[in-house]
Amino acid sequence: MVILGAARQGTALARYLVQHGAHVLLNDRQPADALEDARQSLADLPSSQLQWVSGGHPLEILDQADLLCLSGGVPLELPLVQEAIRRDIPLSNDSQIFLEIAPCKVIGITGSAGKTTTTTLVGRMAQQAASGWRAWVGGNIGAPLISDVDEMQPGDLAVMELSSFQLEIMTRSPQVAAILNITPNHLDRHVTMLAYTAAKARILAYQGEEYTAILNRDDPGSAALQSLVKGSLVTFGKSRPEIGVGTYVHQESIMLRQDSGTLRLMPTRSIQLRGEHNLSNVLAATAIAAAAGLPVEAMRSAVESFRGVPHRLEYVRTWGGADWYNDSIATAPERSMAALRSFDEPAGPSRSIVLLAGGRDKDLPWEDFAALVRQRVRRLVVFGEAAEIIIRAMGINYPLQRCATLDEAVQAAAKLVMPGDIVLLSPGGTSFDEFSDFEERGECYKKLVMHL
Repeated sequence: MVILGAARQGTALARYLVQHGAHVLLNDRQPADALEDARQSLADLPSSQLQWVSGGHPLEILDQADLLCLSGGVPLELPLVQEAIRRDIPLSNDSQIFLEIAPCKVIGITGSAGKTTTTTLVGRMAQQAASGWRAWVGGNIGAPLISDVDEMQPGDLAVMELSSFQLEIMTRSPQVAAILNITPNHLDRHVTMLAYTAAKARILAYQGEEYTAILNRDDPGSAALQSLVKGSLVTFGKSRPEIGVGTYVHQESIMLRQDSGTLRLMPTRSIQLRGEHNLSNVLAATAIAAAAGLPVEAMRSAVESFRGVPHRLEYVRTWGGADWYNDSIATAPERSMAALRSFDEPAGPSRSIVLLAGGRDKDLPWEDFAALVRQRVRRLVVFGEAAEIIIRAMGINYPLQRCATLDEAVQAAAKLVMPGDIVLLSPGGTSFDEFSDFEERGECYKKLVMHL
């Protein structure tokens, strides 16, 4: 078997396969010295079963391959992948193999925004409910679940986040599958919204009649996939569903409509997270939990104690009289817009926003972002490769400052702040022009702010 990509997913899968008797070739485009940490993490495995090829993707590594496993960041257009397809070598990944062998029920969650928060929250609900069984959380976040599958028991519950990159080659679906929303994202990879939507929809494609799908009534992209549902359907949205099972908001409470009647789950004041998008995430999490049969007490307890995931509207500190927030996860303009809307204090001198935006563009539209920034942001600081794109979207006569790096952007913001301001890093672009991922960017931002 050939595994393409020696990062978190690739090394976890390599370990599992070797431990179960497979002969694995682990391939990465990076040179050998850049892969030393990955090599050391697998150093205990027998060299007779694990081979490394680094520094490129030579086609001859497919000569003895019966399976090619792709890490999430590997595009299907890569010549090695196209050659495997030409040779009829099956494609797979760690999530696909996990679903093939998992002994327990699996919840899968995908979406353009909110999937990490929702996955984490559903995991907390499951952990609160667990008695005599275990709840496992992972996939596109945390540890790949293939690392834990040997410890799982039939009565356990696995909650996994799935990205479009993983789903686009998968031919298995989880028993409970949720699509939170579908908005423009990753078009640098998928090119068209049709292809991106098709990748997301694969989470439903292989469900059976005994499975359950969760869709968002308030999101046109998610709601439009109802025709693909083969089993039960549970929905979520702010207004009461006219038919079927679903969560909604009524008189400042989160409610669950069931065939047998209506159940009050919790007051909305239980939600500790900022913003309307997080209300939607909680509605999604409770719908998923209900579909999985988790008790209301576990849902309520998890929501009341949950204060978010790092790099998602994360409060850093107050400096210069301003509150500084880290929303590095916002790698699309739509996500930055959700962050801006989450600050419901009225715009003006008392609580105006200084926004740091930039990074690397994903071929996404910025016009709606620009319109909201003009309404809601006092000063805009742009940085990275996307700076020029954002400047063009903003047009003339808007006060902004251009910087090359995040460090420069933080220093510029520090000179602009006034008491009562909100300083928000919500880039709208990926981190890959300057950092390895959004987490590294967020950690760097927090250090820079703490050192002001």
